[in-house]
Amino acid sequence: MIARLEGLASEDERVKYRRYFPDDASAPFIGVRMGAVFDLAKSAIDLPADQLETLLEQPTHEVRALACSIMGKSAAHRASDEARRTELYELYLRRHDRIDQWDLVDLAARDVIGVHLLERDRAPLDRLAASGFWPERRTALVATFAFLRRGQTDDAFALADRLALDEAPFVQKAVGWVLRTAGDLDEARLVTLVERRAATMPRVALRAAIEHLPKEERARVLAIR
Repeated sequence: MIARLEGLASEDERVKYRRYFPDDASAPFIGVRMGAVFDLAKSAIDLPADQLETLLEQPTHEVRALACSIMGKSAAHRASDEARRTELYELYLRRHDRIDQWDLVDLAARDVIGVHLLERDRAPLDRLAASGFWPERRTALVATFAFLRRGQTDDAFALADRLALDEAPFVQKAVGWVLRTAGDLDEARLVTLVERRAATMPRVALRAAIEHLPKEERARVLAIR
């Protein structure tokens, strides 16, 4: 599978990746379009967990993206049973050290972590939110999109509030993204939270959080700063 992925690489695509990851010059990109990665993932949703872990252990970014895409697609697939979803959940958490970029988190956190916790104790998200490893904190936030799809906003608001002052840029962006979506379901609760946090939360998070509010309301909240 790695050889198939490498056969799709091009220098033009490798250069494009540098635009999305400008601060990580050491990241080994080989230049495979994400669309091609996703197509390959669709053909391998039954890949055993030990082989997925082998992919996660590879240094190449697109290979690890392939693993995360397979995990997300497999967890979401209607034919996957509880045992499969549980092994994916456990693999994701156990090898989070290899899920170390924002896009890798986004490929799998909602369907692997969030969906697994829909009918379970959500304390694992609190542990992730308390992590010193910023991708784990982003996972805690992105996982709540599984709840938001069910109309459940409590965890999204609570975790976004908890991480509202996070210094990691990719956590800040996730805070804003989660709040914006949760606010679509409960605007009053969003307004209450951002009024309390507006003076101190990072501007990138605040602007994303209030993006769907009426223009006058956005101006009022920004003026609090």
